[in-house]
Amino acid sequence: MTQELVSLTIIMAVAAVSPIVAQLIPGRFIPQTVLLLAAGATLGPYGLGIIEVNDAVKLLSELGMAFLFLLAGYEIDPKRLAGHQGKVGLLTWGITLGLAWLVVTFLPFFTKQGINGVATVIALTTTALGTLMPILKERNLEGTPIGDAIISYGTWGELGPILAMAILLSTRTGWQTMLVLGAFLAICLLCATLPTKALKTGHRLYRFLTENANTSSQTLMRLTTFLLIFLVTISALFELDAVLGAFAAGFILRYIIPDGSKSLEMKLEGVGYGFLIPVFFVVSGAAINVRAVAGRPALLVAFIVMLMLIRAVPVYVALSLDKRENPLSSHHRVTVALYCTTALPIIVAVTSLAVKVGTMQSDTASTLVAAGAITVFLMPLLGSITYQVADVHPVTAVREIAHTPSDWRTIVREHAQVRALLHHQDRLKRLAETLESLEKQEGLNGLDSRRAELVERARLEIDRQLKELGLDPQLTTQLPHNYRYPKN
Repeated sequence: MTQELVSLTIIMAVAAVSPIVAQLIPGRFIPQTVLLLAAGATLGPYGLGIIEVNDAVKLLSELGMAFLFLLAGYEIDPKRLAGHQGKVGLLTWGITLGLAWLVVTFLPFFTKQGINGVATVIALTTTALGTLMPILKERNLEGTPIGDAIISYGTWGELGPILAMAILLSTRTGWQTMLVLGAFLAICLLCATLPTKALKTGHRLYRFLTENANTSSQTLMRLTTFLLIFLVTISALFELDAVLGAFAAGFILRYIIPDGSKSLEMKLEGVGYGFLIPVFFVVSGAAINVRAVAGRPALLVAFIVMLMLIRAVPVYVALSLDKRENPLSSHHRVTVALYCTTALPIIVAVTSLAVKVGTMQSDTASTLVAAGAITVFLMPLLGSITYQVADVHPVTAVREIAHTPSDWRTIVREHAQVRALLHHQDRLKRLAETLESLEKQEGLNGLDSRRAELVERARLEIDRQLKELGLDPQLTTQLPHNYRYPKN
């Protein structure tokens, strides 16, 4: 027990220090997740050997992965899946799966590396949506067209591989697999239907649960945790991956509470991101054999390149062909495609399963997990660069400079100013939406003093920022997206 506590203490020390280090790094371009993985690899069994990954730590890591996928499933709006962009996302993932199968099966490189199996195909089609969600929130992309596109395409990049793992990596026959998945689906539907009916009928039990949600009983939090562990346990009993049960729990929770619950979300994120999820990432890093990865650099680089070609390119093409529904600039389409190529948790799950059944060597699994860990750092970094570059309109700038080379300084300055103005526009838009939502809740005459003060502060902030841009607040509320800085 002492060694378990020592390992857990070190893991939580890493978890506590990581956000501080991430904040101190100029530009904050390294996500906390990368620091957790790097610390796990350094301090784990293949590094300094300070962290021992025993059964107790493994259990906490499994619960961390379960909470990660619970929160990922909860973030997904079922209406978005059934909508136009969701359908395009599903089709795109299907094309990605086909491309991955062709490449892994017929490219000699993968055959020579001994990874021309189903596990590698699935790993090449994944998007780490659960890992991306906190990054999107940190970078204020949530609720934007770019953030919505990442979630729509990323949802199938996470859900698709989970279902593929359950079907393609099963040791059962086809009809047995379908029977087990059908039974699991029936249990999930039952878990979703009963609370929903209680909510509609206003059942006394439901009233009790909601009334005690924020007391020491913490009824909703306890039931949510029970739902998660119950479905993960059912997955284990049915010999399915725990990821499927956790993701289903998140879906069910969103179905029961379609409008969400801020109080419950804060508690789930507190337990997840405050404790269990960092344990999962540190333990995932500890599973990386750094020496084995260093010995196979070609596989490491090739896998990352293949992820970009197989996952990012189809997403970019789909967004380009679907411009009527998703009128994103070419740079923003690249941004979405890069974010959707971020991959880690599913790679950890699928390689662990492949090693367990003997279809993949542990050294190879370490290399693929390391490649997934690199994408968590690399893809959001590249995505943030393309996102910032997009509003500068570099292609237009190059054309203008080619036309009048002597004015290159003025052209560069003007394009930089356009980006700054559009950045202000985004801030103004968020402030305006906050103001509008407050006013819709009830008329200004009925607002209490605190809410009225908040509304007034929002108005003053909007006016102040417009004045900073040299605009009259009485005449201008927002900038058009194609705004061009006037030439002198």
